[in-house]
Amino acid sequence: MELPKEFLSKMKDLLKDEYDDFLRSYEEPKIQGLRVNTLKVSIEEFLNINPFQLERIPWVNGGFFYQEEDRPGKHPYHEVGLYYIQEPSAMAASEMVDPQPGEKVLDLCAAPGGKSTHMAAKMKQQGLLLTNELYPARAKILSQNVERMGIKNAVVTNEAPSKLAERFPNFFDRILVDAPCSGEGMFRKDPGAREEWSLENVAACAERQSEILRYAAMMLRPGGRLVYSTCTFSPEENEGVISQFLNQDSRFEIEEIHVYEGFDHGREEWVSNGAENIEKTIRIWPQQVRGEGHYIAVLRKAESEEPTKWKYEDGLKDQKQLKDFFQFAKETLTYTPKGEFIIFGDQLYLLPDEMLSLKNLKVIRPGWHLGTIKKNRFEPSHALALSLKGDEVKNKWNLDKNSPEILAYLKGESIKAEGPKGWYLVEVDGYSIGWGKLADGVLKNHFPKGLRWMGV
Repeated sequence: MELPKEFLSKMKDLLKDEYDDFLRSYEEPKIQGLRVNTLKVSIEEFLNINPFQLERIPWVNGGFFYQEEDRPGKHPYHEVGLYYIQEPSAMAASEMVDPQPGEKVLDLCAAPGGKSTHMAAKMKQQGLLLTNELYPARAKILSQNVERMGIKNAVVTNEAPSKLAERFPNFFDRILVDAPCSGEGMFRKDPGAREEWSLENVAACAERQSEILRYAAMMLRPGGRLVYSTCTFSPEENEGVISQFLNQDSRFEIEEIHVYEGFDHGREEWVSNGAENIEKTIRIWPQQVRGEGHYIAVLRKAESEEPTKWKYEDGLKDQKQLKDFFQFAKETLTYTPKGEFIIFGDQLYLLPDEMLSLKNLKVIRPGWHLGTIKKNRFEPSHALALSLKGDEVKNKWNLDKNSPEILAYLKGESIKAEGPKGWYLVEVDGYSIGWGKLADGVLKNHFPKGLRWMGV
């Protein structure tokens, strides 16, 4: 593996006696990990049906190392959303945010969605998760992963942090800033990061990270927790950014939390004018754990009596527009979803609790996507299917993960079936994967065309 010469020189100066061990880590293969989606399956249940060679990741409940030959991305359970494939060290940041059910949580730089979906699982479909990505193409991928994991309480936005800060002052209980960085910690798994690296890019990243962090601070409620993370080793982007921020904003302090024994501490000696307790931030090194490089700082905002008033999203006033949806729910579901409904174009969503006004925001997904309102009928969304369990529908069609029928379904083919006419929740081993509509002995396929398996 060819690494940038200036990077190697810089790391040798920083690490000194630790450098040789650090360099040897690049001779090791990249580490593979997945995290069980507890919104859909318990860890114990997943281990009972798991087809892979797994080994627990010590610092993540429900995180597992897997072997490269397992190829979990090519399994029906991946389409079901039973797990999320994620680099093991990257799972640590969401563990430290530790959101609780019912809280208001922001993931400010969220694509592709590993950390957002992790936090959503911890929130258990309760509260508000606002997950944001600046770049439109990446925001679309983020939205797709929110959908696949069956998350009901997330709003996906495509906004600049400055725009969100105007709308959400002192609002969130917890915020994660997984900041765009120079990517040094990903050199082993990402050739693109190696090719794009430069000392100039490190400096530019640090400047951008400081700006993002300031906007995040504006949105955190007094007493709230802010977690800053990067996947780089550069002190300029890590201890440097945090020290500059803390030295300028006295409302924040570093919060010391329990960490896995293989994790390292922040390096005060690597920055000038280091903030108080900067050594209580966290470094993850590839030569010390089975994972790539990361940096994490957990910050707490001081309590305050600052009152803030917000304008909440009201939802639909005219419930007549929902009559076809209510008819669908009566015929297909065992219950009717309740809450604040909103229509985007012809798409029906259910808003999470306590969502502020969406006016003038770029919104990719304003909540739980229920389906499409068409002329005199309602067509359920793929997101609705992936968020439902078998006891929440009147009709379901279960397929075995190893059957030719599940492969046919994933390729978009219809399936021979007998039963009452209507919508069926299609399952794999009891876990929802999509919709089918039964008529005349044929279950018509409603698995989305863009997700279908090709050439399998």
